Amino acid sequence: MIEYRNLRVAILGGGSVGSQVAHLLLEQGAELAQRAGAGLEVVGIAVRNLDAQRDTALPKELFTTDAESLILGADIVVELIGGIEPARTYILQALHSGADVITANKAVLANHGPELFEAAEQVGAQLYYEAAVGGAIPIIRPLRDSLAGDRVSRILGIVNGTTNFILDRMDTEGDTLEGALAEATRLGYAEADPTADVEGFDAAQKAAILASLAFHTTVPLDAVHREGMTTVTHEQVLAARKAGYVVKLLAICERITDADGVEGVSARVHPALVPLSHPLAAVHGANNAVFVEAEAAGSLMFYGAGAGGIQTASAVLGDVVSAARRHVAGGPGVAESTHANLPVLPMASVTTRYQITLTVLDEPGVLAAIATLFSDRGVSVEGVSQTVRDDAAATLVIITHEASESALAATVEALATTPVVSAVVSVLRVEGL
Repeated sequence: MIEYRNLRVAILGGGSVGSQVAHLLLEQGAELAQRAGAGLEVVGIAVRNLDAQRDTALPKELFTTDAESLILGADIVVELIGGIEPARTYILQALHSGADVITANKAVLANHGPELFEAAEQVGAQLYYEAAVGGAIPIIRPLRDSLAGDRVSRILGIVNGTTNFILDRMDTEGDTLEGALAEATRLGYAEADPTADVEGFDAAQKAAILASLAFHTTVPLDAVHREGMTTVTHEQVLAARKAGYVVKLLAICERITDADGVEGVSARVHPALVPLSHPLAAVHGANNAVFVEAEAAGSLMFYGAGAGGIQTASAVLGDVVSAARRHVAGGPGVAESTHANLPVLPMASVTTRYQITLTVLDEPGVLAAIATLFSDRGVSVEGVSQTVRDDAAATLVIITHEASESALAATVEALATTPVVSAVVSVLRVEGL
């Protein structure tokens, strides 16, 4: 029997996720109370416009525009506004008042995470954020808790459903990027302005969060290398499939050692070729997946819906139950483990592989000249395929062995100015081998 007092839950934001969280708390309150060990009372939902249309029918008396009063009267504050401000201010107010905070806000965590976690630690509160990366996929808690005793070496993540939908359509349906984006917009996967998705900003925020967790080191957002997917062409996707790969926009976080022997971490977002044999190649549609490589646990993959009101609400409610259990058990919240203080190394220190597609002159000595150019920069070639065209030219597709990003970039720069090369058609990194 539940004997602990009811816990007051304030929800900030009445959009699709906020409405679903409130609806489920009201509808399944008795069952959630049994799991949490305390009743969960929704004391209000803070919104900007009381008359706006809602996705879910909820009691009108719950809505208010006075977020600050709602925060000060709550035990648990659920922040689902999004963006930096006023979300950051509201989270700090809630933490300073001693409330636990649950957020799905990747932007505020990626930009102000250390400040928020420090505020929580100072007052013994807890900041939960399972829904900030991967929607319904449980990835934050496994990295923070389940793998805390292991040594994570690398994370490969498809963490943006919009871009995965677009690239998957290009691969499976033969769409152009423009056609696939139009379909994503029609289905509601892409916003009217898709810049945050297709240029990799959304994925970069999530990469900063994942890297900070996995490597117990604060990884600031501006240290995440970011490239969008707007330069990926229909021809590249077709060529990738023919060569046994699929193109994915990946968030990659890994431990690396630079040329001077310094161990650090890297976080980056860019399009990449993934072998068809890799589990990430089978992630279709708007789904997300995070592939984790750890020394003791080995390879683990977390897969599922990366967005959606009801799906994200599932992760939020898991955090609500965890917060309630903490209140019942008593004691301070658990501080974030970001004390390894590993340096965040630049992109030039990363080692990877490239697939480089060139248009070259179809004449003797071309292959030898190109091979010398690669060799002079310390880049080894794994394989070359050549297609002769009808215009006295040939197409070369070159796969390199692993080399430093700086050496590979220098090689591509040299190729662009070599007389036997008419054009550098495309350059894609190869990951997951």
